Amino acid sequence: MADRVTVIGWDGSALTDVARSALGAATLVAGAAHHLALPEIPPGAERIRLGSVDLAARRIAQHRGSAVVLADGDPGFFGVVRALRVPEHGLEVEVVPAVSSVAAAFARAGMPWDDAQVVVAHSRDLRRAVNVCRAHTKVAVLTSPGAGPAELALLLGPVHRTFVICEALGTDREQVTVLTSDKVADHAWRDPNVVIVIGGSGAAAVRSGPASGTARGALPSGGWIAGRDPGYPGGVRGWALPAPAYATVLGESESQQLRAAQLARLGPRVGDLVWDIGAGSGAAAVETAGFGAAVIAVDRDPDACERTANLARRFAVQLQVVHGTAPEVLEDLPEPDVVRIGGGGAPVVAACAARRPERIVTHAATRDEAEAIGRALEDGGYAVECVLLQSVELDTRVWTERERAVAFMLCGHRPHQ
Repeated sequence: MADRVTVIGWDGSALTDVARSALGAATLVAGAAHHLALPEIPPGAERIRLGSVDLAARRIAQHRGSAVVLADGDPGFFGVVRALRVPEHGLEVEVVPAVSSVAAAFARAGMPWDDAQVVVAHSRDLRRAVNVCRAHTKVAVLTSPGAGPAELALLLGPVHRTFVICEALGTDREQVTVLTSDKVADHAWRDPNVVIVIGGSGAAAVRSGPASGTARGALPSGGWIAGRDPGYPGGVRGWALPAPAYATVLGESESQQLRAAQLARLGPRVGDLVWDIGAGSGAAAVETAGFGAAVIAVDRDPDACERTANLARRFAVQLQVVHGTAPEVLEDLPEPDVVRIGGGGAPVVAACAARRPERIVTHAATRDEAEAIGRALEDGGYAVECVLLQSVELDTRVWTERERAVAFMLCGHRPHQ
């Protein structure tokens, strides 16, 4: 095992005395090509091009001497420190931090970032990063080859966002560009880069700055927690709220109790894309978006689409509204993680099952309809749960029955879950 392992963050500025001392004593140095070209590296030190951190960690573990790992930005923030410290390598490291590339990107843009989501994009799971950009108004994306600004923009499709693209931060090739998402795919971008994705209702406005190309955003009121505020949509406490909370009329299939049970089975979370088919008033879509998931609300009724969009603005959540009739309209939508079906019966269920989401949640008014939906789920390869929900609303002034609702709720989930 190496006698000493020091991880040095580098943000393009001059190395600190501590970093110079560690680097000067190194007998092995690992880093990217531009790190290995630094003049402070001793001529006799072994040099390892840092491609696979795991392979580099194994080599460092076998080395006798002082090892240094160079990394861009803060190596403890989505960086190499986590990989080096996994138990299988047995490495104890000292860290010399630097300004993270995310902090640098927001500094170049002249924007606060305590209210931003930060995600890492890889080609194998780029869609999750895109879903966060759909659902939130300010997201910093640490990109990678094959998962850069162009790929982000293409997957966002009709969801309009503004991109602040920071290339080669800390180098003499550094450049900051502000573009709308529909123009991003027309350009080639250098790695590494950080993309700040801004947009949606309530987002800070972005404009190009003076000659440097920096961006500035309107300063929001200060928050109390970094990242997404885990509060309730629109500041209203609770989920599955009654109709008065939405100032609208809820349909028979949108009762509070049914909605609460559906949300519990859907389990929407940050990084998910949820289809809400037959959105109706938009109550279920808004509440789903409140969990931080990206939501596409679909309805064949243009008035329902308008109500859903208005409700989303009122409760300050981000969602995409699509007007069309299922199942035909579903063909061009991006792949969902979970699906709520408010109407359409077995044919819509079958079409959704063909897209292989993790879960499909729907309901039926009659047992015959429930059985038909259950068969469609089973034919699609899903395990099926069905419960009969009955709720009775009471008038507490006289404690008599005011309204009764009965529905079969079905949930299809993949057997391995």
